[in-house]
Amino acid sequence: MHDTLRAQTVRITLALVLVLELAFVVVTLLFVLQPMARRSAQDLGGLMVLSARTWVELPPQTRPAFVRELQVNYRLAVEPDLAPPADTGLVHGAYIAYLEQALHDRVGRELYFLRRTDAQGHTWLWTSIPAGGRDIGIGFDADRIRTQPVRALILGLLTSLPVALALALWWARRITRPVSAMEQAAEVLARGDRPDLLPETGPRELVQLARHFNQMAVQIRSLLQARTTLLAGVSHDLRTPLARIRLSLELQRIAPSDARLDQIERDVQAMDRLIGEVLDLARGLQPRPAQDLDLAPWLLDRVQTQAAWAQSQQATLSGECDSSIRVRVDPAALQRVVDNLLSNAVRHAPGPIVVHAAPGGEPGWIRIAVLDRGPGIPADRREAMFEPFNRMETARTPGVGGSGLGLAIARQIAQQHGWRIGLDARAGGGLAAWVDVPSGGASVSAV
Repeated sequence: MHDTLRAQTVRITLALVLVLELAFVVVTLLFVLQPMARRSAQDLGGLMVLSARTWVELPPQTRPAFVRELQVNYRLAVEPDLAPPADTGLVHGAYIAYLEQALHDRVGRELYFLRRTDAQGHTWLWTSIPAGGRDIGIGFDADRIRTQPVRALILGLLTSLPVALALALWWARRITRPVSAMEQAAEVLARGDRPDLLPETGPRELVQLARHFNQMAVQIRSLLQARTTLLAGVSHDLRTPLARIRLSLELQRIAPSDARLDQIERDVQAMDRLIGEVLDLARGLQPRPAQDLDLAPWLLDRVQTQAAWAQSQQATLSGECDSSIRVRVDPAALQRVVDNLLSNAVRHAPGPIVVHAAPGGEPGWIRIAVLDRGPGIPADRREAMFEPFNRMETARTPGVGGSGLGLAIARQIAQQHGWRIGLDARAGGGLAAWVDVPSGGASVSAV
């Protein structure tokens, strides 16, 4: 089994802390404590040699005062004619080794130390230093070198481990909490349920990851909702013409009629049209390479193509577009979007309808807007109108209110091509349905 992210984070954090502390100990020993110990040993060795030579040169009557001063101020003692201690293999530590080396450098021979305990229970280290033809014993209190920096470093290293462990656990929990929440949300999403959105807090990378996950969850939620709506809408909208066809067939057996056959044919065409739109929405339209397009003649052609049908619906179409405007689009995709916007305007807002094109609010974009003077759409309903089968009318008969897929297909095409699409209230009343497309290579001038 794989370790959890939290366990790996704790283990790696502890290992890094240990490595850093060991590196700190090594650096401290090599570049701080060792030079200090050598320097201190040099100073103490020099003081011991100087004390031995000074004692030899002093008059006998002043020597007791000198010994007392060494005892009180420097914790040193003098013992004349002390035989040089032999090398007994006694290990006193690295500091004594440095001290022995310092004494060797000053007197020119190997010196060793022996350990003694005085009447007060203090431990003294003694050696014999040659001075004035005599061997002068010089001893110093072992408390003088009682400090143990190496042991202190090791003890500090050991005591810091629980703190490092606590910090590692805290940091691992902080790091893995959003990841665990995302893993749980992904599990819920994988089961087909709707997970709660993740909080977008913490480090920037986790915020971005949570934001992308939330966007994905919202999109999947929308897709699932659209799928449910699509299936329900198709079932409902097919059931009505099927019922009429069934009734017409029964009546046709009783009393044949050409008008009834024409109605059956219209119902079949409506069903075929609905199925085609559903298939377009379900499989999407694959984007094709964009090309530069002179917008004014293209827009005039779309207006003229739709004019006859619009007139039959008591609507009149007109176009407004500067002749210098060029756009870079897939013409077939743009035609599908504009025709869908026009069809909705003609069906729901008979009367004067203007197709207006001009530079958009941002540089590099051209806005194509279908403007009508109909009843408009409330602000809280405009976004919902892009959902499949969402219509303003209460009736769901395709012949009355359309299939309810036009705006959904238009938005899907716009999203696939990176365009922007929306609905706004028109100044003076009515609705402005618009799509923003990239401008072409030619210079753009306002209408």
